[in-house]
Amino acid sequence: MNKELIIRSGSSTDFALLKDGKLIELHKEEDNSNFSVGDIFIAKIRKPVAGLNAAFVNVGYEKDAFLHYHDLGPQINSLIKFVKRVSTGKLKDYSLENFQTEKDIEKNGVITDVFKANQSVLVQIVKEPISTKGPRLSSEISIAGRYIVLVPFSNRVSVSQKITSNEEKDRLKRLVKSIKPKGFGVIIRTVAEGKKVAELDKDLENLVERWKSMCSKLYKAEHPSKVLGEMNRASSILRDVFNDTFTGIHVDEEELYNQVTDYLTEIAPKKTSIVKHYKSKEPIFERFGIERQIKTSFGQSVSMSKGAYLVIEHTEALHVIDVNSGNRSNKARNQEDTALEVNLISAKEIARQLRLRDMGGIIVVDFIDMGKSENRRKLFDCLREEMLDDKAKHKILPPSKFGLVQITRQRVRPETNIKTREKNPNGSGSEVEAPIVLVNKIEVELKKLINNKKNKSISITAHPFITAFLTKGFPSIRAKWSLNHKQWIKISPRDAYTYLEYHFHNEKGKTIK
Repeated sequence: MNKELIIRSGSSTDFALLKDGKLIELHKEEDNSNFSVGDIFIAKIRKPVAGLNAAFVNVGYEKDAFLHYHDLGPQINSLIKFVKRVSTGKLKDYSLENFQTEKDIEKNGVITDVFKANQSVLVQIVKEPISTKGPRLSSEISIAGRYIVLVPFSNRVSVSQKITSNEEKDRLKRLVKSIKPKGFGVIIRTVAEGKKVAELDKDLENLVERWKSMCSKLYKAEHPSKVLGEMNRASSILRDVFNDTFTGIHVDEEELYNQVTDYLTEIAPKKTSIVKHYKSKEPIFERFGIERQIKTSFGQSVSMSKGAYLVIEHTEALHVIDVNSGNRSNKARNQEDTALEVNLISAKEIARQLRLRDMGGIIVVDFIDMGKSENRRKLFDCLREEMLDDKAKHKILPPSKFGLVQITRQRVRPETNIKTREKNPNGSGSEVEAPIVLVNKIEVELKKLINNKKNKSISITAHPFITAFLTKGFPSIRAKWSLNHKQWIKISPRDAYTYLEYHFHNEKGKTIK
């Protein structure tokens, strides 16, 4: 398995994660992104609302941020006391070693017992602004490192549930407890599995220094203001997704290349050789085939192998995905086998689409109905297995009697939405799919026709724009087809066709499709 990270610089920095050449994640860092997940602000309560058991907080965004009582954390009173003393200059020791903590708040208390209007509070963004809503906040501050997460005002040491070995869990807990400073809790991340105490200790020291640096900014700080920003996007993505399976990291800007190399030198010095500075004149996303995958993966309709396709619809409340077998033919003996085959192909693509688009909230998938319970179990197991690598918290329910699968997936950022439709060149004022999306559909259907031995020779007629798109350039798309299928495809323009119209013909010129 090859895992590669492709980083493109420009007005925004784009990060594409490839698995065996296939795009599975796409991230974008805007230069003006002031409210990222993990950022910590010193802010003021605008208004506590007892009916919602939450408070609206002014963090400098156009819409007030939302802080629910359950997101305060049990040690909120200790945090309020600490921030007040540090802000006024009465406390200059940020280590928490000698800090006298307050009593934990009640689990089912009321927000008005904790906060009053205009009260100062330290908050962390857990969900970026989405649609008409402001950021979602938490007062349970945590600072994430490579192997551990530091939680001030807590003494708890917990281990990621993805580490399954009880012996390894006990070993990590024992090591961390021996190096953990007083007044801080620690969450041990999945990537800490098998690591030595020296690596954990170095990570812990870096996090404590970040905490102290943040505290030094609280004295007479303006409200609201950011006191601790998440590390640059390249480093944060490497921190969260990088592991020993990576085979390449390609960066097209020297400064960014140096940042990535420096960060990798800290966390995995043996892997720095996989970082490459891309210098070719051809755009980096074109070179690795990412632009094509973006165009063909973000439309309303997503093509898959063997003629099957997905239709993805978005509403304010939820996302709906419909699985279609298309006009495919296969060697399956009955409809049940065909349904199972299409559903398993779809499960893999759906898991990819959720990560790629960063879809969150409620997702309902309408799979093709299957009569056998063992087939529904196979589908459920396949979907769960494909989503194991997904970092976002998610839950999958078994298929219902109607063949519907319900998924909830944590949403912390706005969904990645890339426009794949373009202005209709016929001049009607409407929009149509980009040529590359249409070509992808033609290619899938062409492969099926060539595999069908009845067709000795195949030709295509299409709109002149699409014909030019397929035949011009070196090597042209048609030339690539001939190499792949060992057959030359004649492509002829038809002025009478609409932009989206195309037809396949056999050796006698008769329309096949």
